[in-house]
Amino acid sequence: MAKRKSTEARATETAPSASSEYTVLARRYRPQQFGDLVGQEAVAQALLNALQSGRVAHAYLFTGARGVGKTSTARILAKALNCPNGAVGKPCDTCEICKAIASGEDTDVLEIDGASNRGIDEIRELRQNVQYRPTRSRYKVYIIDEVHMLTKEAFNALLKTLEEPPPHVKFIFATTEVQKVPVTILSRCQRFDFGGINITGITTRLKEIVKAEGMQADDEALEMVARRAGGSMRDAQSLLDQLLAFSGKSLTLDSVHQLLGTAHEERVTAIADAVLAKDAKQVLEIVNDIANQGQQLGEVLDQLIDYWRDLMVVNSAGIAGQAVSVSSARRNVLEQHAKQASLDTILAGMDLLVTAKMRMRHSSHARAIVEMALVRMAQLDDLLPISQIAQLIAKEGQSPTTTSPARPVAPQQHGNRSEPEKKKLTPENDAVNQPDRLVLSDNSLPVIWQQILVESGFALQSDLRRVSSVAISGPNTLVFHVSKRYNSSSGLFQDAAKLSKVQEILSRMVGERCSIRVEWSDDPAQSDAPAASPAAAALGQQRQVRAELLKIPFVKKVVDVLSAQVVRADEGFGVNVARPSETNSEAGLDAEADTDSSTLPSE
Repeated sequence: MAKRKSTEARATETAPSASSEYTVLARRYRPQQFGDLVGQEAVAQALLNALQSGRVAHAYLFTGARGVGKTSTARILAKALNCPNGAVGKPCDTCEICKAIASGEDTDVLEIDGASNRGIDEIRELRQNVQYRPTRSRYKVYIIDEVHMLTKEAFNALLKTLEEPPPHVKFIFATTEVQKVPVTILSRCQRFDFGGINITGITTRLKEIVKAEGMQADDEALEMVARRAGGSMRDAQSLLDQLLAFSGKSLTLDSVHQLLGTAHEERVTAIADAVLAKDAKQVLEIVNDIANQGQQLGEVLDQLIDYWRDLMVVNSAGIAGQAVSVSSARRNVLEQHAKQASLDTILAGMDLLVTAKMRMRHSSHARAIVEMALVRMAQLDDLLPISQIAQLIAKEGQSPTTTSPARPVAPQQHGNRSEPEKKKLTPENDAVNQPDRLVLSDNSLPVIWQQILVESGFALQSDLRRVSSVAISGPNTLVFHVSKRYNSSSGLFQDAAKLSKVQEILSRMVGERCSIRVEWSDDPAQSDAPAASPAAAALGQQRQVRAELLKIPFVKKVVDVLSAQVVRADEGFGVNVARPSETNSEAGLDAEADTDSSTLPSE
């Protein structure tokens, strides 16, 4: 009640007359006492206690988002330090000093813009002036706004003065980007973090201002303004000022939507209804109506992002005690929508909306982008988490690690093995008999090679992928066939230490000591025999690649479970991918590729 009376009294004193110049609401209703600060009660109480106990620091740093009261708090603190009449921590607001500080015209309280006075010359001038005592007040107070804009040299010049200022000087810094302030400055200040103001606090303050102005406003309209402000009281007051000028004596929710270009909550929930019902036609009809009414699709997209964020919160934690963007009248609808889809589906839809918002910044086709995102969301089936899909595949008895596709190998027979012995050495039987070890054989070589690639890490993989073929030579010996053009002194194949790491991986997998030998080979010469066209050869190779991949049990199981198809096989994935020669015409290859939709596009 005391806050409301003081607000109305100040409004009466500063209300503009017909002949005076108009002052915006954000300046007329600026907090003048610690008790007037909305949403910063902890900071106000800490400063008030410091004043009452006489423990006022020589330097303060106020940090937080825009419009949350940093500079206003600095002025209140300056008035509390210099007011000759008021009680401790409660300036009178009637003396000449308080009025001068409130208007920013006091000679002893200097407000400096850090963005325009950021150089070392300005700081040197400040250092020269701090030695002079205040003209009429108790303290000389320097308020530097956006202090993070000072240059490195300016900060360094300020260090000594900031650490040991004269007893009659106080520094108050304000910034929105505290991470840009050097730690040497931070260590010399008492830091206070100003948080964003909640919607309830902003709405209550806006109601007081509307009443003091002698106007009327719907509660839903003021709540919409508070949500739009994003925790900034100054933004809320500036927007309210604009809306009051637009709507006249009475502010309604329709006026807010009309001026901001936003859609009513009924439209937003109607879009959500159509998307969750997978009715793409209804979605497009609603978007068409919104566009025909002249509403901004970018604003509507922001509303949809906020609504899908609400769905995520309600689906995860329920609606009780949660801050959501919808009004209280629409919370039941929000709860119903949150129950209609899984959390993964909601997250996928939110990702589509955010992606559409990012695309709109660089495109002139805003409507097409919004429609495309919403239609895609309407086509989303209920999604399963990746963990569940992995468990489903693992239940079939195939381990992704042991059945992963391998690097291309050169099949070579060393010695004659009987059929029972070959059967014994297959990866499937070996995994049953010795789950932790693999027998080095022609049948298990693809699995072993893929495991070497996985366990070698990124540092060695780039070199290992240059191996043209792998073969077994003698007992427990692998041979890497490498082209001579990769003969680099710093590479894996010339470095015994790096090669020994790969050898250790192989030995650990096999369970016995193994060795690796590198054999250098010339690049394969071009055949003189007539061959088919390069495009046809590439297409044939692609068909072979697809067939090879589908033979791998893990890949086949993924294709079956997910109803997927192989789109691309990168080089080194486990099958040979033929690269078209440099003389190939990409247009010719694409033309032939279109004739067979089952083939893979070349990398």
